[in-house]
Amino acid sequence: MASERDIRRTAYVSKVAAEVARLENAGVVLAGNAFSSVCFLKGDLSAEERGGAALLSGRDGDALRASLVAPALGYEPEDWCAAATARRDGTLLDARLLRQVVAVLDPVTLIACDESAAHAVREAYPDELASLPDIQAAELGPGYVVQVKGMRVLNLGGFAAALDDPHRKQVMWAYLKQVPPQGEPY
Repeated sequence: MASERDIRRTAYVSKVAAEVARLENAGVVLAGNAFSSVCFLKGDLSAEERGGAALLSGRDGDALRASLVAPALGYEPEDWCAAATARRDGTLLDARLLRQVVAVLDPVTLIACDESAAHAVREAYPDELASLPDIQAAELGPGYVVQVKGMRVLNLGGFAAALDDPHRKQVMWAYLKQVPPQGEPY
């Protein structure tokens, strides 16, 4: 006989699976583990990603996942998910749908990989960002970690483009080191 805890867990997993399926049916591009503490938000899809390759399956995705499990950060290898701010056909998700994506995935940390993703976050959470006391944080400037709706939000400002420049890669690493796992209790 299943315990009440098992029944609740099964119901929760079923609910999230149904919500993710609805998002995908609406054209939202997702990858990774829906029960992750880190969500990468990508606005500038590579040609391969626009052509049907999995989100973050390229060089930038490899580097992002490797940075998470690096000793300095210490996330589990499967503790990530990703969402695109546009459908594969290039149409942008509206602010309401992007907020829904974030609510369904419910990350502890949301990382905007590029300026297009950061712009989408600004559009989706204008009141929350405007209420921040620091103007750079309110503008979601690259490298700033801000709290929005109980989650940490970080704008990398162009991760994929930084991979070809050793200095910019170091800057990205410095940004990422600001968002280690929260641990228990949060």
